[in-house]
Amino acid sequence: MMIRYRRPKQDDTFIMRLIDSQLVPISHLSPAQLEAVRKDVPKRLSRGITLIACQRYEDDPLGFVHFILHGKLLYIDMLAVAPESQRKRWGNLLMVHAEKFAASRGCTRAKVMVDAGNASGLSFYRKMGYFMVRYHTLNQCHELEKAL
Repeated sequence: MMIRYRRPKQDDTFIMRLIDSQLVPISHLSPAQLEAVRKDVPKRLSRGITLIACQRYEDDPLGFVHFILHGKLLYIDMLAVAPESQRKRWGNLLMVHAEKFAASRGCTRAKVMVDAGNASGLSFYRKMGYFMVRYHTLNQCHELEKAL
């Protein structure tokens, strides 16, 4: 089990497939909004840090976490693990690496937004120590936070 930094040429097709198969189905965005979000993914990935979970360094990804550091805040932008690799601690490993990275750079808290229909995502983040801050009715998502 290992975590490495994203290699765009090798990883981005997989990342888009995971976004389409794991994140889009639980989103409450309209088809037009989703298409705009999909087009924005490469720009989004270039703005933050993406860590990849894989068995060995050269292997294809099993999952990814993308995050952005804003001062003392770690913002978890996206996390997805391939269905066949779920419930095998890859998500935990990705989150621990993201949180340690952020803490080493002075971040004191982490935040994540979870779509209203994503019960397994809510459960996952709660197990990782995140707590509900508020519900955003307009975006239909839960805002969760954790001290680092």
